[in-house]
Amino acid sequence: MASKFEVKRAANGFMFNLKASNGQIILTSEIYVDKKGAKKGIASVQKNSQIDSRYEMRTTTSGDPYLVLLAANKEVIGKSETYKSSRSCKNCINSVKKNAPEAQIVDLTE
Repeated sequence: MASKFEVKRAANGFMFNLKASNGQIILTSEIYVDKKGAKKGIASVQKNSQIDSRYEMRTTTSGDPYLVLLAANKEVIGKSETYKSSRSCKNCINSVKKNAPEAQIVDLTE
């Protein structure tokens, strides 16, 4: 199975998930007003995923790490699930960097 971006409807718009080749969701987008915005978000992830300074490791209030991927304007364009260790979070960064550029786009809204 190849990596892919899955575009789908959300309660108040559209969103996408980046799935690694093993089917695991490694990055989830914010909500976009329309499908066109979600597809622009995917292009932004593909571009920004290769720039180390666009990643930020953050922690939840309970101390679990997660990552966010930022656009050039510092807006969050995707975030990961939470992890139990910073090492796992760093592995997620490597997975996003590997999978995002060549991931196919699958539109689940059609």
